[in-house]
Amino acid sequence: MDGRRGQGRGAPLWSQADALVVVVATALDLLARVLVGQVVEGHQVTVLSFLLVAVSGLPLLARRTHPLTALAGVLVLQAATDLSGPVTVHFGAVLVIALYSVSSTCTLPVTAAATLVTAVVTALNQSHYHPTSVADSLASLISAVMVSSAGLAVARWQREVAANRRLLADRAVAEERRRIARELHDIVAHHITTMQLMAGGARANLARPEVVRDSLVTLESSGRLALREMRQLLTVLRADDETEAAPPAPQPGAEDVQQLVDESCLAGLPTELTVDGPRRPLPPTVGLTVYRIVQEGLTNARKYAGPARAAVRLEYGPDSVTVEVRDDGGGAPPPEKTGPAGYGLVGMRERVALHGGTLEAGPRPGGGFAVLAELPLSSDESAEAAVQSGSTQSGSAHSGPAQSGSVQNSSVRGEETAR
Repeated sequence: MDGRRGQGRGAPLWSQADALVVVVATALDLLARVLVGQVVEGHQVTVLSFLLVAVSGLPLLARRTHPLTALAGVLVLQAATDLSGPVTVHFGAVLVIALYSVSSTCTLPVTAAATLVTAVVTALNQSHYHPTSVADSLASLISAVMVSSAGLAVARWQREVAANRRLLADRAVAEERRRIARELHDIVAHHITTMQLMAGGARANLARPEVVRDSLVTLESSGRLALREMRQLLTVLRADDETEAAPPAPQPGAEDVQQLVDESCLAGLPTELTVDGPRRPLPPTVGLTVYRIVQEGLTNARKYAGPARAAVRLEYGPDSVTVEVRDDGGGAPPPEKTGPAGYGLVGMRERVALHGGTLEAGPRPGGGFAVLAELPLSSDESAEAAVQSGSTQSGSAHSGPAQSGSVQNSSVRGEETAR
């Protein structure tokens, strides 16, 4: 009804900042009326006039949610003030703030109408005790137009800043999706290479049925994982993605979180790792997501937490894996940023959403900042990941017993590292 531009509903009527604005603006109007009325012009300020000026700023409490109503209330109270005594100050701080609030939040037609009404009412108030000249009326109109122009200019600048922020955020999301696509491409390429090795191992060991059987089981598991991750790849891949060289090292996973914790301690942030539940192999894309969340969470803690301690928790549930990064510092990543960096939380949400999970990030009630992500994990994915983990080194050896021992030793080393 007030013709506002995008004002949210359900917001509180006024805030402490609005109350401070009311007090300051009313005090300025009282001071101006007393000084100009009594000292300069020699007019006697009546008690009624003083009280009306004192309450004329109360409508400003609603200036954010109902700017037109606030302006109307200010005009009515100031008209009553002018009727109660000689007119001294016609365009005080209260009226300026009320008209500015309308012009900075309402549409252009509404602002133009409010400006004209304010100028007319102000000019009429001046005519109660002495004839109003053309110069006085023109001065009221010019004052109202100047205030409204300032409000319109500020509103336009704020819209441009918000649009730039959205543009930068969208660009950051697109870049993060391209990065995820490249990483998924590397994982899929690894699975296809494993399939090739398993097929070669089966061909070379046709005389040993048990080796051929293990190779075919691994080949089937790798094929399913590659197909699932290829589908994820197609959901985030963009046609304008630039070709980049594959990284020289394999993509990290959940078993590499301990390395991040150690690096965080060396960087000056004491960090503790806790693993709940029986640790088991994760699908490569899920493990990579866990690694990236911990990496970004600890990076944010080092940047913004100040002198603090951090904790990383991995929880392996029956059908999900949960990762939490928290600190007890006094800072938190800014919710919005206009620079090219600072979009780590955006990247986390993109990665978690890719797997159908949930992400919560925000200040902790007792102080500090926490990031909590839960990634769903089906039993089939866990089984296939376990098979894939057990066959990582078996493709090149073409030998069943030796491969099993190697995989078991690798698993034991991973558990010791986590502990």
